[in-house]
Amino acid sequence: VAVVCKEKGIPYEIKEIDFAVAEHKSPPHLEKQPFGQIPYIDDDGFILFESRAIGRYVALKYADHGNSVIPSPSDLKAFSLFEQAASVELNDFEAIVSPIMHTMVFNPMKGLPKEPEVAEKQIPIIADKLGGYERILSKQKYLAGDNVTIADLFHLPHGTLLEGLGGDYKLLSDPSRPNVARWWEDITSRDSWKAVAQGA
Repeated sequence: VAVVCKEKGIPYEIKEIDFAVAEHKSPPHLEKQPFGQIPYIDDDGFILFESRAIGRYVALKYADHGNSVIPSPSDLKAFSLFEQAASVELNDFEAIVSPIMHTMVFNPMKGLPKEPEVAEKQIPIIADKLGGYERILSKQKYLAGDNVTIADLFHLPHGTLLEGLGGDYKLLSDPSRPNVARWWEDITSRDSWKAVAQGA
């Protein structure tokens, strides 16, 4: 969400949630986010949760600010290609990377053991899916065409954590898929992501 705000050049305020005391499961939080998760936004009383929904909302509300990161819904073909790319990210990347994140990154944060045997089963599945990415990106600069969209940017948080695991998990920068590696270098080099990665 923060990277979309940075792309659009709009201010935002982050409220820290104390997971150690289960603040995310407290009644005030559950009133805003019924599943006890993060993030949600409060935009002058308008409450919205789920990061992808928030990203779309911000990109469309502030369409005339900063960088264009979502096509206008009035351009049916461009918007449909964006929705296709967003579906690819959700089903062919996030759904497969998520088990790795839970067992290799989030479990240790909760004091639980890593389960590398679970994570390692996902590696060939991700590699196969990235073959599809390679075919797409061999024909165009980004997943929805030649302009970056939030469908590309949605890959950044978990993609960065995946790469950070090193070794066989460095799938996005693997030179055997040069177009994926080029795309990954491009989106991770954006000023918006650099600012968010540094805590801005």
